[in-house]
Amino acid sequence: MSLVLDSATQDLLFREARTANAFTDEPVTDEQVQAIYDLVKFGPTSMNQSPLRIVLVRSPEARERLVQHMAEGNKKKTVAAPLVAILAADNEFHEELPRLFPHFPQAKDIFAGDRSVREKNAALNAALQAAYFIIGVRAAGLAAGPMTGLDFAGVQKEFLDDDHTPLMVVNIGKPGPDAWFPRGPRLAYDDVVTTV
Repeated sequence: MSLVLDSATQDLLFREARTANAFTDEPVTDEQVQAIYDLVKFGPTSMNQSPLRIVLVRSPEARERLVQHMAEGNKKKTVAAPLVAILAADNEFHEELPRLFPHFPQAKDIFAGDRSVREKNAALNAALQAAYFIIGVRAAGLAAGPMTGLDFAGVQKEFLDDDHTPLMVVNIGKPGPDAWFPRGPRLAYDDVVTTV
């Protein structure tokens, strides 16, 4: 293979990793989450926009409020997960551009006047960061259970504000018994890659 990562690391991050549906009760610490973020924050985004925002749902009261907005099939596992994170896009990300993209002082002005352009950029780049976050969870030896089966408007109203758009909810922890569904098939290289 032409990859720099050793086979065990490839397995940890991709080949053996799965979306988890059940977890042990081992807690996920703030230190683990910070280590995950401190790794994945280096993943690229357009103009270093970095619009991902993360809400950790830890208290039983907050968990109950969240579960009310989850699809029926996602409620039980969201109740039982050691940690749940709401991943959202900050539609006002441009306010941070003077700090994040300092070599182009006009970057903030490009986005300041057009909310729809900001929302499109925030959605794309926060989705990239959400994918990095899931890989970071795996790199920490944990499993992620990302879910989009939820009432997005309800989650936004309950936990966010009008400037933040929820992308997904992710259950996080050590995988428990019966954590995995069988792996679904993947498309082959020749089904995906075209050379012109």
